[in-house]
Formats: sequence, structure tokens, C-alpha cells
Amino acid sequence: MPGGQHRDLKEIVVVGAGVAGTRAAETLRQEGYDGALTVVGAERHAPYHRPPLSKKFLTGKVHRAGVDLAPQFDMEARVLRGASALSLDMSSRTIHVRDDDEELAVPFDGLVIASGAVPREWPGGPVPDGVLMLRTVEDCLAIRDRLSSRPRVVVVGGGFIGAEVAASCRSTGLDVVLVEKAGSPLLSALGEELASRWAELHREHGVDLRVGVGVDGFLGNGRVEGVRLTDGSRVPADLVIVGLGVTPATAWLDGSGLRVDDGVMCNACGVAEGSTADVPVVAAGDVARWWHPLYERHLRTEHWDDAGRQGAAAARTLLAGPRGAEAYDDVPYFWSDQYDVKLQMLGVPTDYDSVEIVEGGPDSWEFVAAYGRGGRTIAVLGTIPGRVYAYREAIEKRAEFPPSRPD
Repeated sequence: MPGGQHRDLKEIVVVGAGVAGTRAAETLRQEGYDGALTVVGAERHAPYHRPPLSKKFLTGKVHRAGVDLAPQFDMEARVLRGASALSLDMSSRTIHVRDDDEELAVPFDGLVIASGAVPREWPGGPVPDGVLMLRTVEDCLAIRDRLSSRPRVVVVGGGFIGAEVAASCRSTGLDVVLVEKAGSPLLSALGEELASRWAELHREHGVDLRVGVGVDGFLGNGRVEGVRLTDGSRVPADLVIVGLGVTPATAWLDGSGLRVDDGVMCNACGVAEGSTADVPVVAAGDVARWWHPLYERHLRTEHWDDAGRQGAAAARTLLAGPRGAEAYDDVPYFWSDQYDVKLQMLGVPTDYDSVEIVEGGPDSWEFVAAYGRGGRTIAVLGTIPGRVYAYREAIEKRAEFPPSRPD
């Protein structure tokens, strides 16, 4: 069989039907696995693209069918939709699954964990009608329904989802207030020097940006009428979209013996810590923290591109076995569209100690900036579409900082 397979796997289960789980299942078949394949998916939909949910699908530029993940080919898998994994028993090699109202014990001899992440709930308990989160297609359709009545929108949380939702709503002409506890939106992802540029971008486009302030509670009797901020001010609102980040979906792994610490801890090949040769388990996507050889740390990236590539790599590891598996050392990549600016990041700027614009001007929206640590280049951010890719080698080889401009 291709892929150097030496394992006699007959029953592989993939938990999760997002991009990581879908790419894992497809890769198993492409690499010649011909045993039983079960995919457990929490949503009732066929797999779909999540990135447009905060962008073009939210504004109605893309229709429902336009976000479906086109199947590469018929995978011949038993797919349980609207099903959730309840627990994992490594000793009997079974996963307990709730499928509609019945509980099933699904046996496996190889497992891919791709259960993704769940949005953080509003910590203050129940919320009035009109306070919504955005993670799924249903969430997006519910928000879209309300946008047609031209509501006053408050977005809570200035991470990528919050910033993109604010940009999408503002670009359709709605009044938008964006509330972020930190000193700037996107601060943890981009760092102070560059995040401030996106703060300016939102303000230039008419977003009422409130930073360094949190939400104390919601106003309105049954239906949201406003938001009370921690500085005592009140902001009127007909629709509140909460984006407080996500938590890896690992509760079902409690007591399994796998090591979980803000995600399933994995080696550089995607093998879950705590799995054994006779109970092979790999993990990928938002739920997984892989050791990254380049950054010499565990990373959990929460990005679409990484999730798909990790899913494929995890599947190859499962088939190859621990000795034949290859380390996955692709440089992480993500993008974000806000207004007419496309942000692209190659690499991970965590713990950077210097940042410099290496192409374009500090005042233009066409620039490339590099992040350095200890005199080496660790990440590159660009707003010139596709330009960050030219710096891949500089990041992979830990080139001296600042990197010289590639031809």
C-alpha cells in the first residue's frame, strides 16, 4: 500500500467533521486505507468552510451552497451527523457516542481526534434575546436574519471573529460598536505595533471602537436593548454578537489517559500523548496542540489552513505507524479580510522582541512587516496579497532579522 503502511488497521474512527476531520478521512482513503471508516460529526450539515461565516456569507455575498466543502471524491464512510462523542475508553478501544437519542459504543483500532473547539459562552449566565455567538452556519443565518432590520450592532471581543464581524456589518452601513478589553483589537495575534493599525482601520471606517473596557451586562427586558460597559457607560444595541474566543472540545476525553492541556498534546507527527502502539491515536485542528520543530514549542493554531494540512498529516501518521511517521513542520499560515484589506500572516509571532516594516511605507496599506526574536526572523505579516509567501524560506531557516527582501 502507498504511504509505507505496515499497520493492519481495520476500523478507523474520525471524531469531528470540520476541515481537519474531513481532510483526515479523505487522506486515509487516498493513501490506500480500505478498512471500515466512521466519521462522527456534531453538526447535521455536510462539512463546510467556516472562514466565510464572518465575512461574505454574513453579508449575503455568498449563498448557503457556496460554503459547502466540495467532497474530493466519495470516501465510502459511515457518517454520523448530529452525533457527539461522550467518552473514550482506551482499554476497550471504544468511543461512546450519542447519535440522536441513542448511545452507541463505536469500536476502533485507529482514531483521529478532530473534535474542534467550542465558543466561550457568556460568563454571566443567561442572556436576553438578541445576544448571539458566531461559530456555525445556523449561528450565521440567525445573525443574517436580524441584520435585515438594520439593527444597531455591538460586537463584544476584538479577536479575528469579532473584528471581521464588525467590518462585515459596518461595510453594509450598519452602526457598529466594537468592545475590546485589551488596548486594541487583534492585540494578542499581531502585537501592539501592528494591531494599532487595525484599530485605526476600523475607526476610519466608522466603527465606534471602545478599548480597555469590558461588558458588565445587558440591558433590556427579555430582548436586548443595550450593553452596560465596565466604565459605567451604556451603549444602545438591538443585536449583540459575542466573540470571546474558543475552547478545545476535549471534555469527552476526561479520564481517557490522553494528555490534555489546552488541547490534546501531540508530538510533531500528531501522535497524541498517552496513546500506545496498540491503541494508535492522532489529533488535528483546533483541538490539537502539536509540537512544532521550528518553534520548539507546542502550538494550537485555530486556523483553517493549518487544520486541513494537519488533518492530512495526522492520517498519514496513523497509517505509517510511529516509526514511519514524518514530522509536520509546515510554517503556520492564516489570513483575515477586513474591509478591503487582506491580512496574511506566515509564522507565529509569539514572544517576538522586534518588529519592522520591510516593504512598503508605514502609512500605506500595502506593506510587509517582519517579527524577530533573538535576532532571527520568526514571522511575517503582509497586506500585499500573496507577498508573505516569498518570506517562507527566511522563516524556515531562521534568517537574520530583519530579513532581506526576497527578489
